[in-house]
Amino acid sequence: MEYTVKPCLFDYSTNLKIFEELSTEFSFLRPSVVGRTALGRGIFSLSLGNEKNSVILAGGFHGSEWLTSLALYMFTERVCRCITENRLMCGVDLERAFTQLGVTIIPCVNPDGVEIATHGIEGARGLKNHVASINCKDYSKWNANALGVDINHNFNAGWDKLRQMEQEQGISGPAPRQYGGEFAESEAETRALTRLCRLKKFRSCMAVHSQGEELFWQYGENTPKSSEMMAKILADSCGYRLVSNEGLYSHGGFKDWFIEELAAPGFTLEIGKGENPLPVESLYGIYAQIEEALLLFCLM
Repeated sequence: MEYTVKPCLFDYSTNLKIFEELSTEFSFLRPSVVGRTALGRGIFSLSLGNEKNSVILAGGFHGSEWLTSLALYMFTERVCRCITENRLMCGVDLERAFTQLGVTIIPCVNPDGVEIATHGIEGARGLKNHVASINCKDYSKWNANALGVDINHNFNAGWDKLRQMEQEQGISGPAPRQYGGEFAESEAETRALTRLCRLKKFRSCMAVHSQGEELFWQYGENTPKSSEMMAKILADSCGYRLVSNEGLYSHGGFKDWFIEELAAPGFTLEIGKGENPLPVESLYGIYAQIEEALLLFCLM
């Protein structure tokens, strides 16, 4: 069987192509555009299974981490093919499992940032002059959105503390990475996720980033008691290590907000090891290592 998702440069045209092809091929997928960026690019989601008992998987928060988007599209396709071909995945009957459970997958939260990371300032369209004015020596390492805001610093979870920490490190305005914006949830990408989560009441979330082969699971006093055991199971399945938030990674992330506001389990999976952007040739190896963890997350 020829798979749609393969190792390739992941930009917006690739994002749109995979989204449309999977939506067309698998009629049980529920495609949606959950929001649009400052440049009008769609933030796509694909859902399957029982939407009343569902989890959310999201990647592509940072421009240079576009391999996470390919990995989530690959997971989506493999799940769908196992269902249509009546095959087990990691020993699980997925057709049966997804009558009770559901998942919403957002492969790329920050398509503008990915476009800048893959095509430089040309990817910024009408904001080209703004992006050019931000000191960035290597656009392939760009993490922010087209406005220079780091989406994973923009969620309303200890945002004021994070802003102070950013300023202490000299980050006070739009930047290629680690600037949290003028206020929490200032960005269209952030609002798209929080709006969806408030509406759908997902039972847990996982944000997929790169790199480090690590799993984060804690945030503040609302971390559910079940989170630690879930985290240990997920980490054991892929061989990643459990870590705690520290420094500029302590607040403002999607996982942090999800735990803080919804008091439900939230995780951040840092896939692969090396330097972002991870080489596209590493996709199959990374995916093979995390497939079971992604599926377990959907089933917990």
